[in-house]
Amino acid sequence: MVPHDQLSYLDYNATTPVLPEVAEAVTAELHRYGNPSSVHAVGRRARAAVEEARDAVAAIVNASAQHVVFTSGGTEANALALRGLAKAGNCSVVLASAVEHPSVLAHVAEEHRIPVDSNGVIDLQALERALQAHASPVLISLMLANNETGAVQPVAQAAELARKYGARIHCDAVQAVGKIAVDIRSLGVDSLSLSAHKFGGIKGIGALILRGGVDLAADMLGGGQERRRRAGTENVPGIIGFGAAARAVPKLLTDAVRVAGLRDHLESVIKAQAKIFAQGIERLGNTSCISLAGVSSETQVMRLDLAGVAVSAGSACSSGKIAPSHVLLAMGVDPAEAKSAIRVSLGWGTTEKDIARFLEAWRPLASNAAA
Repeated sequence: MVPHDQLSYLDYNATTPVLPEVAEAVTAELHRYGNPSSVHAVGRRARAAVEEARDAVAAIVNASAQHVVFTSGGTEANALALRGLAKAGNCSVVLASAVEHPSVLAHVAEEHRIPVDSNGVIDLQALERALQAHASPVLISLMLANNETGAVQPVAQAAELARKYGARIHCDAVQAVGKIAVDIRSLGVDSLSLSAHKFGGIKGIGALILRGGVDLAADMLGGGQERRRRAGTENVPGIIGFGAAARAVPKLLTDAVRVAGLRDHLESVIKAQAKIFAQGIERLGNTSCISLAGVSSETQVMRLDLAGVAVSAGSACSSGKIAPSHVLLAMGVDPAEAKSAIRVSLGWGTTEKDIARFLEAWRPLASNAAA
């Protein structure tokens, strides 16, 4: 095994390293106790800490703290939105782009998946036709940025269509926070889902953020927590860490320029031998989805791993299996080409040395493919 100090972690879209200030905040909270629903002083201290973190999380997306519902992560936040918004709004149909995260597509019938173009951007005309085809209330789900290609979706335009046809719209913003600015008011959506471990927090804590005036039917019952929108004792250490990560978002957004420069350098070196997906459109500056013809995703991931470079073959939420990306297939990519794609995703800890190590390990793969 490669020594830890010689590893280059380039899988930030799967999960980020925990920010130092987050680790400090979570560690300190682990030495405290108190149920935030308790009325004594210890419980009140926990409640105050939770609400302080709620304020910080709301601020990063220009929302009101009272509209933040803490969950166990992005998957639960998406499920709560898709079931809770649909139930509250009597929505009989859920429409979503064909490139959504599996936690969204699990709730969407095949015939209700809206096609995308060759860059993975939703076809707004197809979305409008689908809205016109349903007389009953409809719920739309559209991610802000794709977790595999980094492609940014026209969420605000989709929200305009939703308003035009009396539909509700949810946005999975899990991959966007800390990489691009996110504003629930500017986007015009009814809800946003976030996950702390995608921008320096710890795993196991996320949030669904609602637009003011939006009703949500609880999915998890049995308690009055989160204003009766999500029962269960709050994950206080996780929430405290979430707040610390949220307060670091301005720093992450500033650093995003440096990170994009590293990504662009990587792509400039490999572009003659690899195909880079969604390269010509707006996308996250930390993400590169590349295909190396003739070399399987599995081979690339394993060979890079042996060289001390961690990348992935797509979403980390597909039970660890390496299979053709549903995102690339929806973009019209040939299945054989999709089977040779990997995702490289950078972040706050990425250095020039990490990019050099990736290129050193990747070049022999490319040379063998060309031979």
